[in-house]
Amino acid sequence: MDKNKRAVVVFSGGQDSTTCLFWTLEKFDHVELVTFDYNQRHKEEIEVAKAIASEQGLTHHILDMTLLNQLAPNALTRKDIEVEAGEDGGLPNTFVPGRNLLFLSFATILAKQINAKHIITGVCETDFSGYPDCRDIFIKSLNVSLNLSMDDDFVLHTPLMWLDKAQTWEMADQLGVFEYVRENTLTCYNGIKGTGCGNVLHVS
Repeated sequence: MDKNKRAVVVFSGGQDSTTCLFWTLEKFDHVELVTFDYNQRHKEEIEVAKAIASEQGLTHHILDMTLLNQLAPNALTRKDIEVEAGEDGGLPNTFVPGRNLLFLSFATILAKQINAKHIITGVCETDFSGYPDCRDIFIKSLNVSLNLSMDDDFVLHTPLMWLDKAQTWEMADQLGVFEYVRENTLTCYNGIKGTGCGNVLHVS
């Protein structure tokens, strides 16, 4: 880890991003959170994210990204579209094109304003529902592009990249926050707080 000990966590209030939050708190001296409001289906997550940020005493930025909702109508941005898995290996209808591209770009712009060099996100290639913007190669490519675009040396961290869901829960347990994550986060697309919807579709 370099001398800059300031970090920004891309934070949805879900299981994965909350686990990443506590991972970050162990490694960095100053941590701030950023949550994106894109008028998402499970908008309750924003209130959950606010509550966790307040409980942890952290600065929490909520950015208006409603243009993304306008550009990408699908099951994650429209309550009248039923959530469905992809057919024949295709993408599920919860994939929002460009979401992580935009989120990480804006998180990095925020990081520059607060003199933070580290951006943490809960994306995962092992358990990623086929989303192309959760792949390690995308994150590495974007990291290079962001550094070139701002002539800086940011680092995008993905502590869950190669973990399956059980290993992510194990990480939460090792961090001493298993019960906190289980009881206080919102991961279910249908807005059910706690352990999730009980099916295979999740968000971070």
